[in-house]
Amino acid sequence: MSNAALHVARTGLDAQNMRMQVIANNLANVNTTGFKRDRASFETLAYQAMTAPGAASSESTKYATGTNLGTGVQINGTAKIDTQGGIQSTGNALDMAIEGAGYFQMQLPDGRIGYTRDGNFNLSSDGTIVNSDGYQLQPQIQIPEGAQNITIGTDGTVSAAIAGQVEVSEIGKIELARFINPAGLQAEGNNILTETAASGQAQVGAAGVDGRGSIRQASLEGSNVNIVEELVDMIETQRAYEVNSKMISSTDQMLQYVNQNI
Repeated sequence: MSNAALHVARTGLDAQNMRMQVIANNLANVNTTGFKRDRASFETLAYQAMTAPGAASSESTKYATGTNLGTGVQINGTAKIDTQGGIQSTGNALDMAIEGAGYFQMQLPDGRIGYTRDGNFNLSSDGTIVNSDGYQLQPQIQIPEGAQNITIGTDGTVSAAIAGQVEVSEIGKIELARFINPAGLQAEGNNILTETAASGQAQVGAAGVDGRGSIRQASLEGSNVNIVEELVDMIETQRAYEVNSKMISSTDQMLQYVNQNI
């Protein structure tokens, strides 16, 4: 039985260690543009049924509760908390923030489409809108050479004043993607998420339509990490780790007593 207690405490240490890693990653990304905090969730491991509830305790009576011994805990997954981060004005015409649900679409080097809330965009050497890693925004937007006063509407319409033309010209339209289950997206790093079977297929369309958020130009969405909340979770995790460590020490002392005295 003491060996079982050691195993249970070990699973607790492993689970709390993984939770601490999740919290550390959240705090490390407190200033990452468009970052969504992760939350670890736990589940019990299989129970050992010593006595089943309702089993006969005598010829005329039955156990009311039974005896079930747990074998520990494990993390069953991490999910991103998809709440809105704070939006700050930057003054850069190509910076964009999404107010509400949705993701920008990026062309990845392997041909797949990645999704991000990071709207820190710039122009490439050929005039296309790209992120800091050089991934092109999709649908591709080509800014003509010499274009001035670039404006991006809340619906994603991109317009600019082009030399030799009196009126402002529409040069493209940014579309957003939304998912039935955004928590099911796979984090790839570099602020990029990819579609999975759990997230469902991307529903692509104009901003501000069918549940997609609107676009705010010259602004960036900050991380939704709450430092105070993360620090409280960190203290709670540390205490839980210490309790499980204490359980291992106590169980070891019990085993030593048995070996020396029995």
